[in-house]
Parts: sequence; structure tokens; C-alpha cells
Amino acid sequence: MTRPSIVGISGSLSAPSRTLSFVQHAAERIAGDVGGEAHIIDIAALSGVGTLRTRAEADAHVEAALRAVETADLLVAGSPVYKGSYSGLFKHFIDFVDYRSLIGTPVALLATGGSDRHALVIEHQLRPLFAFFQAAPLGTGLFLTDRDLAEGRIASGPAEQRFERLVEEAAHALKVRNSHQTRIAGAAA
Repeated sequence: MTRPSIVGISGSLSAPSRTLSFVQHAAERIAGDVGGEAHIIDIAALSGVGTLRTRAEADAHVEAALRAVETADLLVAGSPVYKGSYSGLFKHFIDFVDYRSLIGTPVALLATGGSDRHALVIEHQLRPLFAFFQAAPLGTGLFLTDRDLAEGRIASGPAEQRFERLVEEAAHALKVRNSHQTRIAGAAA
């Protein structure tokens, strides 16, 4: 049996990036808990992704990143909030993902922002985006502000408790997905 592939996608344009650190921490924690492998995609580091008009124009690095997303056992998708939504580069990258590839894929939804007034970005922007793909977003999404995320660490208290719940839900979703795929493979044999 292969180890589950946990793919983190960071839609931040900043370097260093709180969002990238958050996505990486979440993906690595989930991978550690389920015995999986974490792979992080920093969209801003993918040269030329912002100028693509078709997937056929993608270089080998961008194509590998898209394939990693399409074949992931679980996605950890995170973006900073810009004007009440995810970053444009995040959406541009996601636009090249094959819409059939994410059906049933569990997705942990993460976002960062300057104030709590952006907290609904998970429910109003990210969840509908992944619903289009017929993915399976986890019930718990996590939005963090500067005070919740310092030096790559989640502050103790409610933010940390929600993070732990998200990790538990991710592990459960992977277990259910693996069980379902095993049953399908057994029925096909």
C-alpha cells in the first residue's frame, strides 16, 4: 500500500509568507499523523504560471504541480485574503486543474488575513470553489489572523483547538477514502 499524498497549495504572493508557513505546517502535520507524504506547492514560486493562457503552455514544473494536485489523496488549500477573496494567482492556478480529477478528494481549507472581518472567506469563496470540482471540503476550515499565527506557530486557545479538529477530520477523511477505494478495487477484481 502506498503512503497517502498530502498536497499543500499556497496562494500567497509574499515572501516570506504566513500563508505558506501555515499550509506547510498543516500538510506536514496531517501527513505525519496518517503516515503520508507532504508535498507543498508555492504558486508564487512557479515561474510563468501567471502568464499562462492554456495548460499546454505550462512548463514542466507547473505541469508537475498541477499533476500533484490532481493525484493528491488530500489537499490543503490556503490563500491570504485579498479584497474579500482568495488571491488571483491562486484562482488562476486552480483554473488549470482538470475539473474531473478532484471528485471526492478531501480538502482542508485555510486562509489568513489581517482581521476577523475576512473570516467568512472560507465559507463564501473557498468552499464554493472546491464544490465546483465536486471535492469534499472538510467540515472545519481555518482562518487565522496575525495574532493567531506568529512565527509559523498557531497560538494556543481556540485557533489551536480548531487546527487540531481540522487535522482529525483530515485523518478520518483519508481513512474513509482509502476504505472506499479498497472496496472498489476488491469489487473490480
